[in-house]
Amino acid sequence: MKKDELYDIQDFSEDEDEFIDNASQNEKFEHYRFVADKGQSLLRIDKFLFDRIEGISRNRIQQAADAECILVNGTAVKSSYKVKPLDVISIVMDWPRRELEIIPEDISLNIVYEDDDLMVINKPPDMVVHPGHGNYTGTLVNAIAFHLKYEHGMDMNDPRLGLVHRIDKDTSGLLLIAKTPDAKTHLSAQFFNKTTKRRYVALAWGNVANDEGTVTGNIGRDPKDRMQMRVFEDGEHGKPAVTHYKVLERFGYVTLVQCELETGRTHQIRVHMKHIGHTLFNDERYGGNEVLRGTHFAKYKQFVYNCFAICPRQCLHAQTLGFVHPRTGKEMFFESELPQDMQAVIERWRIYTESRQIDN
Repeated sequence: MKKDELYDIQDFSEDEDEFIDNASQNEKFEHYRFVADKGQSLLRIDKFLFDRIEGISRNRIQQAADAECILVNGTAVKSSYKVKPLDVISIVMDWPRRELEIIPEDISLNIVYEDDDLMVINKPPDMVVHPGHGNYTGTLVNAIAFHLKYEHGMDMNDPRLGLVHRIDKDTSGLLLIAKTPDAKTHLSAQFFNKTTKRRYVALAWGNVANDEGTVTGNIGRDPKDRMQMRVFEDGEHGKPAVTHYKVLERFGYVTLVQCELETGRTHQIRVHMKHIGHTLFNDERYGGNEVLRGTHFAKYKQFVYNCFAICPRQCLHAQTLGFVHPRTGKEMFFESELPQDMQAVIERWRIYTESRQIDN
């Protein structure tokens, strides 16, 4: 076992849309599991793990414990915990296991704000966020690693630093990065306690009936397709999720909506909007890349396919981000413009709708 496998800092899965990077409260990925023998004598867990993981230092193990990444029987423990017989010890991270460490790469970043504690980055729609699934280089995290290492002397392989939340690879918009352990702890707590302000703009199929509303329903992995999430109405499966939406503009066959998250589940907006019959425009994973509303005329279908070509992804943008600064206590609020691909598609629908009204 190598230490790089344990401390590949940052998240990874491009299948995650709204997954809060909170070490103590949210879904984790198990990197290692050990079961103590029946005859195990009481032994500090940092020493226990140091003896079993090749090339790792006790300081690194203690950092992982401070970040609540070491669990015993499912509960986070400190590095001073004494291992007992038959204890089940797990090392968990915010990202799946992979073989490569984060390599700093000189890639341009659109930094909206930065100070000694944090950064706010506006991610373009065509940039992979997390290394993994064949994208181990050229990602936003590689770019952040370069920026922090060469401008601030920070190591992105420290699990106490980095992304505080994440957005899917094909979703554009604002991301928050913690540059100190204290900042990550405080900012992650705000996400978990639902005190942050996050609004998204999305283009959805269909004419949304109500001007505003709330979608609730547990979200979990679809047992028939593990690459998708779905809403479970039985209340026993998945995790609770709440999305508030407001109509911004109507185009007949599609609707521009603003979505505000109360929780942060994987693919939350995409899944909730599909659940109420309004799959996001050109969301391939959930069937939005088909003509779901409109006429059967070839000219109309060609218009839609042209829109797909202009914005070859789900039309979803993380537009606003609000939080309390972890050190100063000041309320911070950031807003980003819609990227050009979404602006172009919205304008095309606007012109199309106006032309239909003139014809009628």
